[in-house]
Amino acid sequence: MGCSHNCDSCSGGCGEPQSLLVAANQYSSIGKVIGIVSGKGGVGKSLVTSMLAVAMTRKGYHSAILDADITGPSIPRAFGVTGQLEACEEGILPKTSETGIDMVSINFLLSHPDDPVIYRGPIIAETVKQFWSDVVWQDVDYMFVDMPPGTGDVPLTVFQSLPVDGILVVTSPQDLVSMIVGKAVKMAQMMEIPLLGIIENYSYLECPDCGKKISVFGESKLDEVAARYELPVLARLPIDPKLAEAVDAGNIEGIKLPEPLSGVTTKLETLRS
Repeated sequence: MGCSHNCDSCSGGCGEPQSLLVAANQYSSIGKVIGIVSGKGGVGKSLVTSMLAVAMTRKGYHSAILDADITGPSIPRAFGVTGQLEACEEGILPKTSETGIDMVSINFLLSHPDDPVIYRGPIIAETVKQFWSDVVWQDVDYMFVDMPPGTGDVPLTVFQSLPVDGILVVTSPQDLVSMIVGKAVKMAQMMEIPLLGIIENYSYLECPDCGKKISVFGESKLDEVAARYELPVLARLPIDPKLAEAVDAGNIEGIKLPEPLSGVTTKLETLRS
């Protein structure tokens, strides 16, 4: 039988476990790698990823997005970036948004953006690794990896293959939040990936007339869940129809970002110190 590289449960004495990290393109220069995860779909993970890339760009950093949600890519739409990826002698070149955010997504390899991606797990995992190893990521300060929901092949591949500096857990204020956060947290702990904190999306709706915050999805249970897993709550983001309109128009870079997002960007900047 093949070696599992789990020396704690093995008596074979074959030495240290082998690293599964995949080397980046030799011409790449990548700073901090941040995984954006969620335990379930529909919590706005890709929206949070896009906003963080925009926010860090506005702070003067070079941001990039690796869209690892192979079967449900949405990053190109948010930025209004289209077209096919191009290659040079050094490797594949990422697409670049209006404000200079580099990105790679499976949508840039499809004939039509609405074509379905009917890949089996191993092919999806290999595609994610190629987005890391074959693409020339130049002078990137922060790379955000937008992962599909759950704890399947792609999150496992990212955690094993990429040098992830930390993950942000995105959730919503619903009764399922405890289970959702728990799954993502426990997987990260098993993979020994640092947990940076939790972002609650769709936390409230602010009345445009009186400014009152309305808990559309019920009262949040995030504080008790965060305390259970000893994680900081980095931001509670509002429901904002203007954000949805900006994404639909491919103009996420041209809109005012929610003020609570500053708590997340501050946390990210501490990783560089």
